[in-house]
Amino acid sequence: MAKQTNGVVHIEDVKPCLKKHDNTSNNKPNRPSRFATYVIALRPWSFSASLTPVLLGTALAYKTTGTLNLPVFLASIGAVLFVHGAGNLVNTYYDFLKGVDSKKSDDRTLVDGYLSPNAVGSFGAVLYFLGCVSFLVLVLTSPAKMEHIALLYFGGLSGSFLYTGGIGLKYVALGDLVILITFGPLAVMFAYVCQVGHLALFPLWYAIPLAMNTEAILHSNNTRDMEADRKAGAVTLAICLGQTGSYMVYVCLLFVPYLIFAVMGVNFAPTFFLPLVTLPLAFNLEKCFRRNEMDKLPQNTAKLNLAFGLLYVAGCFTARANVLPGF
Repeated sequence: MAKQTNGVVHIEDVKPCLKKHDNTSNNKPNRPSRFATYVIALRPWSFSASLTPVLLGTALAYKTTGTLNLPVFLASIGAVLFVHGAGNLVNTYYDFLKGVDSKKSDDRTLVDGYLSPNAVGSFGAVLYFLGCVSFLVLVLTSPAKMEHIALLYFGGLSGSFLYTGGIGLKYVALGDLVILITFGPLAVMFAYVCQVGHLALFPLWYAIPLAMNTEAILHSNNTRDMEADRKAGAVTLAICLGQTGSYMVYVCLLFVPYLIFAVMGVNFAPTFFLPLVTLPLAFNLEKCFRRNEMDKLPQNTAKLNLAFGLLYVAGCFTARANVLPGF
């Protein structure tokens, strides 16, 4: 923001998470292009939640075998991202049908009439199909048994659909549990198994800090949308806990992983201190939540998740295998 005083122009610093939407303008935004509308519907800002678990599982697999199967890696990323994108579209579709989304919602693809419900549903079906194509590529190229790949892949696919589709786990306060499992242990194990060819328990422990940080994205989103969800008859964890309880959960989801990394850095490898670089971002997000400045909190939490996840993966990748827990 710029202002002029005595002929001198001053620039004021405004933190992104503290910006408010300006509704004072009477000018309507230009309608986005068809392509841009489909991209917006995918909510690509959330893809860090599925990308970083695949990277983590692949890094752990590399530390186990000393090799990286590039076709399997690319097919794993494709499978997870396609399913994630399809899940976002299913969420948009059912939130609109149930009256959860409104003009004040972050996701207004259907509310504003940019796409029809049928177009969103068809796009989701295409992405699920592409995810299944990636699954078939993995069956052909991965050393893992087909039943192991299928169990993990279709488990994740089912979670992405049932979050709002079918029985709608989100609407009965079980959505957070689904996301915690799907974008944590399940995705990490999926990438790990596809590379090494067998199941193992230790990747599940490595997934915990990343899963908690990823769940913070969803929890901030559901806390922001509490009133709209309540009016639509949905029951989310945020509604059950209320604003104060939701704040306490958000703080735990943000900061407990840093405590885990501090312990791992002291006892195993100093490279686990790398994610602590993002602590200032986490404190800024906590302050936004505490002040009830929620408009862009989910997107900004996703930005933290990406930096946090990449540094975690880098810490695992650069550490010596003989000092890593579980190896």
